[in-house]
Amino acid sequence: MSIGAYDIRVVNDMVERESAFVDRLMAEVHKIVVGQDEMIERVFMGLLCGGHVLLEGAPGLAKTLTVSTLARALKLDFKRVQFTPDLLPSDVVGTVIYNHQTGTFTNRRGPVFTNLLLADEINRAPAKVQSALLESMAERQVTIGDSTHPLPRPFLVLATQNPIEQEGTYSLPEAQLDRFMFKIKVSYPTAEQELTIMQRIGAAPHGTHVDVQAVIGPEEIATVQQTMDRMIVELPVQKYIVDVVTATRTPAAVGLEKLAPFIDFGASPRASIALFQAARAHAFMRHRGYVSPEDVKAIAPDILRHRIILSYEAEAEGETVEQVVRKILEHVQVP
Repeated sequence: MSIGAYDIRVVNDMVERESAFVDRLMAEVHKIVVGQDEMIERVFMGLLCGGHVLLEGAPGLAKTLTVSTLARALKLDFKRVQFTPDLLPSDVVGTVIYNHQTGTFTNRRGPVFTNLLLADEINRAPAKVQSALLESMAERQVTIGDSTHPLPRPFLVLATQNPIEQEGTYSLPEAQLDRFMFKIKVSYPTAEQELTIMQRIGAAPHGTHVDVQAVIGPEEIATVQQTMDRMIVELPVQKYIVDVVTATRTPAAVGLEKLAPFIDFGASPRASIALFQAARAHAFMRHRGYVSPEDVKAIAPDILRHRIILSYEAEAEGETVEQVVRKILEHVQVP
């Protein structure tokens, strides 16, 4: 269906107004966090799309600091849980406690009852704890005893895992990984950024607290989500999204016959939905009311990297998921 120039102009004007806060939000977060623009942007995009985020990176790359600072700038509640091998599901979702004085049972809510939950080193907890968290992520509600409790809105889980230490960890099954909208690889800062970090810490008196101003709140976030539903994604772009995702299953269809033996399983239709939503959020962050193929290309690696399962042959040849996604994006015809 063709979209008229007038419609695009009207939607563009609306998105420009609604997205005016984005630059101020980034500026507030950067009062505390140096660099890491991509991580900050992807986490906020996950919040707008209602999709959870998996952060993979070495310790000390400001993952916790970024999430806590973003929560302050968005007037959201934030909690952090350190996942360990002895953690129990009740430590995350809550439990029922018997009161001896009154002879009644009361529900004690766990840290999952928050807006932003940082699940630190999620792969260190046993499978039953991971399942309890992932169930609350999918259902956005928690059952404690005989009663079911809805989680606050918005609700976003940011899980971290350390790619270096594998001893004593429990890998997330592929079916559970698929529940995460994004998998973000957190990179080291540049030398210039690291110098700025060092200078900031060295110049600030001990115990100095930098004030982060709230830019928007939960109500405004809900309004933004409604605005994103009205953004324009023309049919050729929608087909491009589907073509990119289906190429992960049948690479020969886009002239990548040599890639087929390297892929055991491609991305599910959930990836198409996630790519569609994330592309809209990417355009919104750039004050545009329409989605272009460049939005899809920019966000595709973060959507697909944890949804493609490579074969042993790929590992033997040194082929990585990033290389596979890059080749697919290079070969799928852009509208």
